Amino acid sequence: MTIRSLVLGFLMLAISAFAADVDGKWTGTISTPNGDFPQTFNFKADGAALSGSLEFMPGMEIPIAEGKVDGNNISFSVTLDFGMPLKLTYTGVVAGNELKVKGDAGGMPFEFVLKKA
Repeated sequence: MTIRSLVLGFLMLAISAFAADVDGKWTGTISTPNGDFPQTFNFKADGAALSGSLEFMPGMEIPIAEGKVDGNNISFSVTLDFGMPLKLTYTGVVAGNELKVKGDAGGMPFEFVLKKA
């Protein structure tokens, strides 16, 4: 093993140590003119890749796509399909047990906060 490989290995470990702990269940509410809508996400980080799902309704989970983790920042998308697909994109910043999320649904931005359950 060369010194360069060893240094690169330690650097990769150090970078992953600073990544946010996003694994697990996160819950919150989106406030809209039509009322509040509960949000539940389940996340699993694997290095820089983020997988998981949105619990859309009880018993109905929609997988997240394009999931990425970069330090305390995450990004992903979810596609809802009720005859016509609607792609929702999300970015978020993890701070302890709180995840501040910004989303976009067909050009309509929204924001909400999730708490780790």
